[in-house]
Amino acid sequence: MLMGMLQQSALRRAGRGSARRRAALAVSVLAVGLLAGAPAAAEYASRTIEGWTVAVSKDAKGCFLTREFDRNGGTTLLLGLDVDGSNHLSVLNPNWSIKPKEQLKLTYRLSRGDYPGHFAVGIQSEGKQGFVSTFEPKFPAYFAASKALHIARGDVPVARLDLQGSGAAVAELRQCVSAQKSGASSAAADGSLEDGIPKDPFAVKPERKGKR
Repeated sequence: MLMGMLQQSALRRAGRGSARRRAALAVSVLAVGLLAGAPAAAEYASRTIEGWTVAVSKDAKGCFLTREFDRNGGTTLLLGLDVDGSNHLSVLNPNWSIKPKEQLKLTYRLSRGDYPGHFAVGIQSEGKQGFVSTFEPKFPAYFAASKALHIARGDVPVARLDLQGSGAAVAELRQCVSAQKSGASSAAADGSLEDGIPKDPFAVKPERKGKR
């Protein structure tokens, strides 16, 4: 019981502080097509885990899990996790009238806690409108341990989503991110990062620049 109280306290605090700045940054990630996997990051092939699709993000800087829900015209839920530990949650629906970059506050309720008045930014992707928010680093763990996610705009319900299977999906999401970290480390070790130009192009065996 004490652990549950501590988790709820941590979740409530997450809606404050730097949420506005982090959510604004997440918009640019979604704008370049996060919903599509990156063929260049072929080390990890997309897969389905208990109804959730796990794949590499298009910028190859992390991974995401997503699921489609049939209710209300088709709602898409996406949780992204980057190699630097940051995360972002987006929800989209073709019937919604929210505008890209529109700013609003929503209440996110998980099974074991809530984020009241949490900052979100409007987005548009693949013919659907929605919003994106960023959360504290522990959010994926809370997401994985929850059976449902309810979202509301004041007194107006926005979505009630079943998170069944999210525990296994988040575990696979972390495996995907670990694969991206390993790939980045290997690229840095063999000097294949940056723009691919050798430090000395005129050397007998040019030494490639590493990441600075």
